[in-house]
Amino acid sequence: MAGMIASFAFPAFAQDAPMPANATARSYGEGWECDRGYRRDVDACLAIIVPENAYATNRTYGVGWECLHGFQEVDDATCLEVVVPDGGYLDSSGQRWNCLRGYTKVDDLCLEIDLPPNAYLADRGYGAAWLCDRGYEVEGDACVAIAVPENAFLNGSGYGQPWTCERGHFERDDTCECGFR
Repeated sequence: MAGMIASFAFPAFAQDAPMPANATARSYGEGWECDRGYRRDVDACLAIIVPENAYATNRTYGVGWECLHGFQEVDDATCLEVVVPDGGYLDSSGQRWNCLRGYTKVDDLCLEIDLPPNAYLADRGYGAAWLCDRGYEVEGDACVAIAVPENAFLNGSGYGQPWTCERGHFERDDTCECGFR
C-alpha cells in the first residue's frame, strides 16, 4: 500500500532524451554530455564557434572560449589585439596595458614625464609623478631651493615649515632669533 501511495505522490521522471550527435555517455551516473567544443542546448550539442585569436575553454558557463594573451574580448564575438603605445607594456592579464616608469597615461598614450631640475620620479601610483630633492620644494612646475635662515636647519617635515630653528633660537617672521621667549 505504501508503495502505491508513493507512486502517486512522486511522479515518474521522464527518461533522458536519446544521445545526440557530438555527445558521449557520462562516465558516472546516467545520461550524456557534449563533447569538447560543443555546448548543450536542450537535447542537442551545438558547436562553439571559437573566433580567431581565441581558444576553447570547455566550460559549461560563459561563451565557451577565451582570448589569447595580448587580445581582448569584444562583444562576446571576437578578440582584438591590445595595442600598446610607445612607453607602455602589456600587463600580466594580457588584456590591458600600463605605462613604464617615467611615463604617464594620457588617453591612449604614454607620455614621458618631464622632470624639472632638482627633481626625481616618485615611487607611488597616485599623486605627483615627481618630487623635489632634499632642500627644494615644489613651486608650480619647478623645484626651488628652500631658503633656510641663519641658525636653522632643514627638517624632514612633509608639511608646515621646512626648517627648524637651532636650539637656543626661536622663530620670528621667517628668521631664527637668539634668546629666550
